[in-house]
Amino acid sequence: MPDGRSKLDTRDIENIPYILKIMSLLNVVLAIVFPPVSIFLNEGMGGTLFINILLTLVGWVPGSIHAVWVLSKQGERARI
Repeated sequence: MPDGRSKLDTRDIENIPYILKIMSLLNVVLAIVFPPVSIFLNEGMGGTLFINILLTLVGWVPGSIHAVWVLSKQGERARI
């Protein structure tokens, strides 16, 4: 196209569910490896991040469990 924009292809639209599944998987991996970073990227600055930082300072496992739990609750809210 002359204006530099590419045409939207139907294959791009068909790949959206696949891309979202990959992003969700990467988000869970990030929640397990770096819990506060995952919370910050999903929830932003707030009480949830502060709680997760405290739990991660207590131990990596409580912080990871909390981060995965927050992600699951966020997924439930998105489906409603």
